Amino acid sequence: MLARHDRGLDPHDIAGAGVRPVADAADLAAGRAAIEALRVEGPVLDYVVSLVRATRESPSVVLGVSPRGATALLHASKAWAWLAGRDYVTPDEVKAVVKPALRHRILLRPELELEGATADGVLDGILASVPVPR
Repeated sequence: MLARHDRGLDPHDIAGAGVRPVADAADLAAGRAAIEALRVEGPVLDYVVSLVRATRESPSVVLGVSPRGATALLHASKAWAWLAGRDYVTPDEVKAVVKPALRHRILLRPELELEGATADGVLDGILASVPVPR
């Protein structure tokens, strides 16, 4: 990478770097509309709420997930379901995106971090303890 910069690479010249568009604005708008149209049944919404609440009640966490984080988890779950070709969200989609959507939204107790605890480990424990809707 440094050698390419030394030879004059302009990181702002995207086309010159060989990057080509794969979707235009209309494609992105259509994808967003399709994701927003996905169904989310009450039990799955309750599952999202329960997972988020568990982050706030965990003794390992100083600061849990906010309501805005809950909406981020919901939207990520819908996007994951859409990518899987479904028009509805299952608990499996929620579980698949919990860590990437929430790991940066929780603050662990400092003493636990010193002992090697991680946000992913805490989220794994929460996933194991919160009942999954059927």
